[in-house]
Amino acid sequence: MTQGTETQTSAARSAAGVLPLIETRGISKSFGGIQALDDVAVHLMPGEVLALLGHNGAGKSTLIKMLSGAYTPDAGQVLMNGQEVHLSSPRAAQLLGIETIYQNLALADNLDVPANIFLGRELLKGGRLDEDTMEFESRKVLDRLKVNLPDLKKPVFNFSGGQRQCIAISRAIYFKAKVLIMDEPTAALGPQETAQVNELIMSLKNEGVGIFLISHDMHDVFDLADRLTVMKGGRVVGSSQTAEITQDEVLEMIIAGKVARRAAGLS
Repeated sequence: MTQGTETQTSAARSAAGVLPLIETRGISKSFGGIQALDDVAVHLMPGEVLALLGHNGAGKSTLIKMLSGAYTPDAGQVLMNGQEVHLSSPRAAQLLGIETIYQNLALADNLDVPANIFLGRELLKGGRLDEDTMEFESRKVLDRLKVNLPDLKKPVFNFSGGQRQCIAISRAIYFKAKVLIMDEPTAALGPQETAQVNELIMSLKNEGVGIFLISHDMHDVFDLADRLTVMKGGRVVGSSQTAEITQDEVLEMIIAGKVARRAAGLS
């Protein structure tokens, strides 16, 4: 479907009383003479996995940095549950329930698991770090997500890529993420670890968390995403339900920058 159709369906959802967790309308952003985003409209529903696709330079990274509060738009609106919000900083985004897991995970390798889960949001008691409570709460959220880490006091560089990804996800969920932005979550993971992370993503989806999935792995996209949006040159090419489009049609959208013929009528 086209971007105009995206806006129309947004209005139809609002009229029906079904509001997106988060939505952008007419978002634009430029850096000097480079137009990084141009009139971008996307939306994410509760319990939905939306894949954001496109080549490097398509605008995906700028968009997720906008949603995570790292960049502010030059024009347009961001809405959560139908109300306009201003994501002026990463902290402002986090307070609204938007958590971002970048490809590098932003973990401190020399710190243990509780220190990483509470990094920048440490619990204090009597003016000192409350290490016992942070360890207890870390174990609780890891158990909830069925993540088995036998020794939480080890520095995280001791853990595998999949375990580190699970630690980053656990941090986001502990702080009550409503919207989770995941940038290449299974990059450089083996098959078993990829399956573990994918299972965790599906578990969060079932809890009603909305997930933006940025991935170059078409298998992940078609296994996990309910819907996909393709970007090119800072604009939305089109969107489709994943079940109603083929990988070849998605590639046509990514490469040619135009809506695949059969996908043109899909929402």
